[in-house]
Amino acid sequence: MADEALFLLLHSEMVAGLYRAAELGEGENGRCTTKLESMGFRVGQGLIERFTKDTARFKDELDIMKFICKDFWTTVFKKQIDNLRTNHQGIYVLQDNKFRLLTQMSAGKQYLEHAPKYLAFTCGLIRGGLSNLGIKSIVTAEVSSMPACK
Repeated sequence: MADEALFLLLHSEMVAGLYRAAELGEGENGRCTTKLESMGFRVGQGLIERFTKDTARFKDELDIMKFICKDFWTTVFKKQIDNLRTNHQGIYVLQDNKFRLLTQMSAGKQYLEHAPKYLAFTCGLIRGGLSNLGIKSIVTAEVSSMPACK
């Protein structure tokens, strides 16, 4: 429980610190999302390396995505992905109906515009993990109602 609170606080402070520095002129505002995504990418690479050291090789992309949804997501966010969809042509949609990094924010529509900056690190986390498993990917996030995300 304590490690979860620390992770949530660290993530909030990373986002706030980068955007605060951009507002003070110490960095570009447009690069904050890129920087958060890059940080998440490196962390995702390291976590996947650690989590898969004792597992058998994956058969295909779908097995990798199932691992991401069940084991990886559970370890990082303490719950499984609520829904995994695919078009069987390389596009996967992961849906979390109560995403931990957004539950601290109000469910009001005024916070929808701020949600993407809180998802950039997680997009990098997934992309880094997939990269280390041999899958080149583009990871985007979408929030239509708080605290759910795809």
